[in-house]
Amino acid sequence: MKDLIKKHWVTGLCIAALTASIANPALAEHKNHHQEKHQNNRHTDFAKVTDVDPIYKTIKHQIPERSCWTETRYEPVNDYRSYTPTILGTLIGGAIGNEVGHSKTNKKVGTVVGGVLGATIARDWSHKSDSHSQRTRAVNEEICETNYHTEFEEKIIGYNVRYRYQGQTYHTRMSHHPGKRLKVAVHVSPVD
Repeated sequence: MKDLIKKHWVTGLCIAALTASIANPALAEHKNHHQEKHQNNRHTDFAKVTDVDPIYKTIKHQIPERSCWTETRYEPVNDYRSYTPTILGTLIGGAIGNEVGHSKTNKKVGTVVGGVLGATIARDWSHKSDSHSQRTRAVNEEICETNYHTEFEEKIIGYNVRYRYQGQTYHTRMSHHPGKRLKVAVHVSPVD
């Protein structure tokens, strides 16, 4: 009977050794697969958004403003100038000089001097009357200028977001408004 027990015991050991050798690669494979599963065990879920605060930036704009108005200026009118007063003054002065001269030579000199004197008087009279009555004309001219004024604009450049996931509160900054729910990435791994 002892021999029978020994036989069963040896057979059991052989079966256990055989089972261990067959199961060991499968066990190792299962262990590796289990670790891999935990390493790649990422998924998404939704967290509840509890608070959203916009982030503002002040932007400065220089706005051009063009303004125009009409100004009136006066410019002299270039009239045709008549030489009639000068000619008449010369002739009258020459005639007076001719009458004043006593001799033939004096009459010639008197005529020339009288003519020059008459022309000078006529020219002075003509300029004096022109300076008192110089005509001008009104010219309307449009004047424009560009001035700049500053305007400020408040622009939203992002959002400070507070959200809760599984009882914990988290903060993040986002470029857009998240709404009531926020999609989050979840990574689960065992703790040794």
